[in-house]
Amino acid sequence: MSTPHTPPHETLDRRQEEERIRSEGRLPPGQALTLKFPVLHYGDVPAFHPVTWDLRVWGEVEKPAAWGWDEFNQLPRTTISMDIHCVTRWSKADTVWEGVSVRTLIETGLLKLLPTATHVMQHAEYGFTVNLPLEVVLQDNFLLATHFNGEPITPEHGYPLRGVVGAIPGRDDLASPYLWKGAKWLRGLEFMNRDQRGFWEKAGYSNTADVWKEERFG
Repeated sequence: MSTPHTPPHETLDRRQEEERIRSEGRLPPGQALTLKFPVLHYGDVPAFHPVTWDLRVWGEVEKPAAWGWDEFNQLPRTTISMDIHCVTRWSKADTVWEGVSVRTLIETGLLKLLPTATHVMQHAEYGFTVNLPLEVVLQDNFLLATHFNGEPITPEHGYPLRGVVGAIPGRDDLASPYLWKGAKWLRGLEFMNRDQRGFWEKAGYSNTADVWKEERFG
């Protein structure tokens, strides 16, 4: 049986691209560039039923909200290009994501927060949770994403909806957590008046997860 291997030209292309990204100051410590998109998650890929699917918002908001799949796709859309960094030490550059910005929902009045809101818990299928400070959720580099590089996100990467957070080149003013801080198969946003640890944070992963400081574990 032959052993699978990466063709030499692909290895060369990856190394050349990695050196370019590194020279531009875009590759955090301990990371290696990949041209692929590795699949990493805990548990099975959930089924998607568009008729019954919804995204709920509750907690420190003036009024709870819920959008069905068709309604969600009518919300204002945003497209961002950013580098994503996984805690397992791979990075992928110049990824393009399309979806809904939480900040836009607030700016357009579709979502009204109470002054007491300080943190957000992302609730996903199977009870999976991810926490983030509100200030990060409202940054340009956090998105409720439905599309990746012009195509609907694949089921393995979170279809139909996932939170995604990355690093926008040249935007050193933005906090840039590792990719796990965006939940796949997202079903709800709970706005909270204090921080609570999510699934991986309870398991020992860093609560802040800053890619530039290599905050992988607590």
